[in-house]
Amino acid sequence: MWQMVGILAELERSLIQERTKAGRAAAVARGVKMGRKPKLTPQQVAHARKLIGQRERHDHVAQSLNVSRQTLYRALAPRA
Repeated sequence: MWQMVGILAELERSLIQERTKAGRAAAVARGVKMGRKPKLTPQQVAHARKLIGQRERHDHVAQSLNVSRQTLYRALAPRA
């Protein structure tokens, strides 16, 4: 009997996975963007590049944009 319960649980799990995958695919087809929104806008990144080009410290630039230094470094990193 426990084996039948296990089989039904596996079936339900696979059905949930299929429905989730189909829902995500439908959302992407509608143009929905998945994931977290960027912390900095492109204008803020350009402003940060300008300030750093003027020899402003990364700490001060990050503090003025209200983000951590690591977030600033990620935003300034060249995309591969």
